[in-house]
Amino acid sequence: MRRLLLLLLLLAFPLKAATPPKLMVAGPPSLDRVAARVRSIDPDRFLDAMRLVGLTDPGPPIQVFLGPEGSDLAAGVPPWVSGYAYGAEGVIVLLPARTPSYPDSSLEELLRHEVAHVLVARAAGGRPLPRWFHEGVAMIAGTSWGLDDRSRMTVTMIGGGEVPLSEVETQFSGGQGSTVNAYAIAGAFVNELLSREGDDAVARILAGVGRGLPFEEAFREATGATLAEAERSFWRRQSFWYRWVPILTSSVTLYMLVTLLAIWAMGKRRARDAALRRRWEEEEALRVSSEAVEPPPPDPDELVN
Repeated sequence: MRRLLLLLLLLAFPLKAATPPKLMVAGPPSLDRVAARVRSIDPDRFLDAMRLVGLTDPGPPIQVFLGPEGSDLAAGVPPWVSGYAYGAEGVIVLLPARTPSYPDSSLEELLRHEVAHVLVARAAGGRPLPRWFHEGVAMIAGTSWGLDDRSRMTVTMIGGGEVPLSEVETQFSGGQGSTVNAYAIAGAFVNELLSREGDDAVARILAGVGRGLPFEEAFREATGATLAEAERSFWRRQSFWYRWVPILTSSVTLYMLVTLLAIWAMGKRRARDAALRRRWEEEEALRVSSEAVEPPPPDPDELVN
């Protein structure tokens, strides 16, 4: 009966299909080709980000500005940054002369990452969010969490160990190395949050913030755990998967394992060869004894007393 009632409700009040955000692209004539590439990206590519943050209405068009190197849009931005967003204002700036760097690997991934920042801000009603959460969600929305991200998380764990989220927050304002580490940790935390709490976990948190709850209270309401509890649980799991697994599968460990196996195999081979030699000796002794000819009976006349 519940399923029938749900079906009737869906027929009477069909769910509104999500509409992808509209992009308004602007830039100087020298970047017309890049502008055409941005406009050619299928808007449906942004629907995953909308589902992630819980939006069906993307809001007003997003302004995308293309900035040449040396322009005011690029001034004061670290050289490894190829794009940034003003989420609350719905504005994105792309710097096409710069090669996209981690966590993005292409112009489309960069655009999806920055569009996600705008959508996150809109889902939260423009209210403040931790930088690490903003960036972690944008990483998941921009591309799937993959081997490259896990590798960087492994390096972070082996090199520095556990990093509190409060410190991750400040790392985003540091140099390129600390920023890369911060991205890796933020992405890993949000990825695990979705795996553990469900695909709508981010949407539930943002909905709480959108209603006016502080972020940590919205997090607890959506997940049933405090942020501190979730952080401790996260690092306990990472300590095995990102510290011990890489060590166990490292080249040094594999070399030691191969060496031990070789020594064990040599010992087994020597024991087998020794057993085989003993068997051969026993068989040879039996053969010799079976081939021995008994002397003829003595002739009494030839005996000498």
